[in-house]
Amino acid sequence: MTKREKLKLSLLAHMPKDAINQFLSSDKTPLSVLAMSLIVGILAGLVGTYFEIAVHFVSETRTEWLKSEIGSAIPLWLTAFIISALLAFIGYYLVHKFAPEAAGSGIPEIEGAMDGMRPVRWWRVIPVKFFGGMGALGSGMVLGREGPTVQMGGAIGRMVTDIFKVCNDDTKHSLLASGAAGGLAAAFNAPLAGIMFVVEEMRPQFRYSLISIRAVIISAVSANIVFRYINGQDAVITMPQYQAPEIPALWLFLLLGVLFGVFGVLFNRLVTLSQDIFTRIHQNDRKRYLITGSLIGGCFGLLLIYVPELTGGGIGLIPTITNGGYGASFLLLLFLGRILTTMIYFGSGAPGGIFAPMLALGTLFGYAFGVIAKGCFPELDIVPGMFAIAGMGALFAATVRAPITGILLVIEMTNNYYLILPLIITSLGAVIFAQLLGGQPIYSQLLRRTLKNEKLRQEDLPSEPKS
Repeated sequence: MTKREKLKLSLLAHMPKDAINQFLSSDKTPLSVLAMSLIVGILAGLVGTYFEIAVHFVSETRTEWLKSEIGSAIPLWLTAFIISALLAFIGYYLVHKFAPEAAGSGIPEIEGAMDGMRPVRWWRVIPVKFFGGMGALGSGMVLGREGPTVQMGGAIGRMVTDIFKVCNDDTKHSLLASGAAGGLAAAFNAPLAGIMFVVEEMRPQFRYSLISIRAVIISAVSANIVFRYINGQDAVITMPQYQAPEIPALWLFLLLGVLFGVFGVLFNRLVTLSQDIFTRIHQNDRKRYLITGSLIGGCFGLLLIYVPELTGGGIGLIPTITNGGYGASFLLLLFLGRILTTMIYFGSGAPGGIFAPMLALGTLFGYAFGVIAKGCFPELDIVPGMFAIAGMGALFAATVRAPITGILLVIEMTNNYYLILPLIITSLGAVIFAQLLGGQPIYSQLLRRTLKNEKLRQEDLPSEPKS
């Protein structure tokens, strides 16, 4: 046997062992990272769950005040205006005074932090988002609690790395993402959606590795366990359970997706336009900011009495819609009205998310579409509630540009697993048409806007005199 043949045999004999060793060495997950992700998930679950309880407490207390002693001494409309204005004032004041980065959803701030472009001042963000969100959401604003819980979850991830003095940048990044996943899992009782939100929606920022994905999974699962231990294991939205639609009716779901693709692009532009309008109104001056926010809160306190369907995040409205509580014409009017109230609230910079308002809008238009389709095609045996659920996922997919997350989120929130095929068709149609129209994901637009405004503020600051 020649030397060349012996060398070849030697290499072949050692290759499997070296390959296995290399794989095992690259797959060693530090237990400390997994342990810290567990801590992050538990804390994110506690904060997210008790944030929901606190918001409900404030909302119920506000309603009781309106019905009892105060309402008997002061006119009801004036009481509603004052209470909602005061609650809104608390949210706006805390944000502007202590943590401007806590304004709005907060998800773009976490994405910017994952890219190293935004700071995470967790010691300010967590209390401001918690108590400011209590005031803003408790006043009846058209805002969701998912954005605040995601931002607070990410801030908890950074808090844990600071407490344990973590220096490794990848570990800090993984725990920041883990906190965001835990926050969403706790907000909607949706662990799969929490995991996929980080992997899919935050894909430009998320550093995918075996360690990071395991940390995200552990955090989302532990946060969801905490949520279920405190709030129970029922789905967040109680609604009918539907069977799969007939095959000949599937093209209607694609048509609905196309409509939502067009609307999703328009919706994202309206969001940024409303933010620009409010920026021009208050000009970042604290007095103007607080007066504007308080007046908005007070006005919508009046809507709580006379048109409550136009207020609140909208999650509580979804079961009424899917149970046939409204006709198609009223649903379309309510759809247009909630677009306006969503733009006013979210554009004003109040500390709250836009997930829940989007889900409510998708339900409104989807159910109206289903009612109209049922009248036009009676032979297809159409159930309008199916289109309501498909609409929830479609609007999320068109605006956030994360169809898999939207599908999982809707399925976990409604427990309607048989509708996975129409959800996929509708969400896919929405995403494709939104891309064809040149639309950009909402959180990417908001992050770019934040960075642009920050740069302009820095340029406007007076330069230091030269010595």
